[in-house]
Amino acid sequence: MRAIITAENLPVAIGSVAALAVLVNLYELLCTAGLPALYTQILSQQQLSTSQHFGYLALYNLAYVFDDGIMVFTSVWALSIGRLNERTGRFLKLLSGLFLISISLLLILKPEWLHF
Repeated sequence: MRAIITAENLPVAIGSVAALAVLVNLYELLCTAGLPALYTQILSQQQLSTSQHFGYLALYNLAYVFDDGIMVFTSVWALSIGRLNERTGRFLKLLSGLFLISISLLLILKPEWLHF
């Protein structure tokens, strides 16, 4: 990541960020395969034409990656404005660590709060 952020060549940096985004999304897809499986099961029960079926699949895929695209765009834009200094980086690590700890404690102590 540090090499990507400090890259002198913009096309290489953008390509690296895009490759990283693809890899992260592939991993995320493996972790969240339940929702796509449920969606496709419900979709197959609707007796749609082939074009409608694949149209709904394409729509799902667009919706699935839309928020990731916004995050990638925002990250590239934010990094182009200014570099993170060490203090800000440490703060972000602390903030993300506290978030992970709080979610973990919530899963252990009150998992029913996460049911919708």
